Amino acid sequence: MNTTHPASARAWALAGSVAALAGLAVGHLAAAFAAPRSAPLSVLADAVIAVVPLEVSHWFIDLVGTADKPLLIAGLAIGVAVAGAVAGLAWRRSPQVGLAVFAALGVIGAAAAVSRPGLGAAAAIPSILAAGLAALALTWWDVQGRKRTVTGRRGFLGLTAALGAAAVAGSWWASRLGPAAIEADRDALVLPEPDVPAVEPGPGADFEQAGLSSYWTPNRDFYRIDTAITVPRIDVDDWSLRVHGMVDRERTYTMEELLGRELIERDITLCCVSNQVGGELVGNARWLGVSLAELLAEAGVDPAADQLVSRSSDGWTAGSPTDLVFDGRDAMIALGMNGAPLPVDHGWPARLVIPGLYGYVSATKWVTELELTTFDAYDAYWITRGWSTPRPIKTQSRIDTPRSKADSGTVVVAGVAWAQHRGISAVELRVDNGDWRECALSDVATGDTWRQWLVEWEAEPGEHTLTVRATDGEGIPQTSEVQGVVPDGATGLHSVTVTVS
Repeated sequence: MNTTHPASARAWALAGSVAALAGLAVGHLAAAFAAPRSAPLSVLADAVIAVVPLEVSHWFIDLVGTADKPLLIAGLAIGVAVAGAVAGLAWRRSPQVGLAVFAALGVIGAAAAVSRPGLGAAAAIPSILAAGLAALALTWWDVQGRKRTVTGRRGFLGLTAALGAAAVAGSWWASRLGPAAIEADRDALVLPEPDVPAVEPGPGADFEQAGLSSYWTPNRDFYRIDTAITVPRIDVDDWSLRVHGMVDRERTYTMEELLGRELIERDITLCCVSNQVGGELVGNARWLGVSLAELLAEAGVDPAADQLVSRSSDGWTAGSPTDLVFDGRDAMIALGMNGAPLPVDHGWPARLVIPGLYGYVSATKWVTELELTTFDAYDAYWITRGWSTPRPIKTQSRIDTPRSKADSGTVVVAGVAWAQHRGISAVELRVDNGDWRECALSDVATGDTWRQWLVEWEAEPGEHTLTVRATDGEGIPQTSEVQGVVPDGATGLHSVTVTVS
């Protein structure tokens, strides 16, 4: 009997890609039922983020914005498909070489998994399973092909593709509705009423102007910037917050214990250090939680501990100045956001919120540890990657409307301005090279939130440049000096070009 495989090189490449992607899907299904962060693409993406130079990552984020993670995942999936095609072509000549390609994929995924903080040796299983299944699938293709039956080869492609699709669907079910789901726990949590409610900002807090960002940013629209490729899905019954390090008494708190404490409610604007001038990586929410200063005081903080290191469940760290926790600002462990338990994407079941600091040094999501230490003893995640030690948020203002076009006549120009923990005392607008005009300001209760502004402009036909600048609560105007986001936040004035018809 002639045992030569009749399939073309193109068919072998396709078979290898289908086998690799089906194996990948099954690996993700296995991870969804155990540790979602151990999914092959997730651990590979985490590893890429960890080793890519800061300049490259910023170039990519500037290019694609918040689509960076989905595009990274898509790129890695394409890479796996290409590697599968290479394995198929190699297998056509030597099954041992094809097996070696799949084995290499499994080893790379397994090594990436076990190197991720918070994941143990078991995290290697999904990647090994994915590689093994891909090799078995291509072995089947080889056997079916040697029988010289086109139907058998087509059956392989159809069945393998169906297996991959079923695994993808199963992964979705497991993460949203099945054993790995936590949405049911979150939905079941009824937050108590705050013991110390937020001070209402007043009836003029929101101008309700079309195109203008609302005073409170809805949870679904609140920006999300973090390093988590797969969002941690934490069982609240197993979760706890540990306070340790340079303290007199190590303490551990459960969710039940935190909910039983005095709960404070505060309006606080958060901002990402990667936010460009005029960018949208900023939002304002009403947070519910417990006083961070009171929690730390119970542990007895060593006066020499000048850094508070907060750790996420996935190992990410942020370093905050300890003295800013105790200077009277409303630093908290937040449990609720805009009247609901924290969304999973925003830190469920608990996150850190410290007004006046950029998120990379103050806003740890999925927080599980608070360690008192010193800045000399420890550098947190982003500090080791070229960002500065904590600096105050810089005064910024943004034009929300109009952005590009307007009709002639009276046009309302409006936007938001922020300088958390200092507040905004004035906002001015300039049209082309004219004089600065004072804008009306919305009501606010504290200096920890952004502030809306607006002004009417008699727009004449043609192209015009609108520029905004703010003055903080200490009377210091926003600088016009242009600086990029690295190492401690962008500066400059936001301008838009508007065509008036």
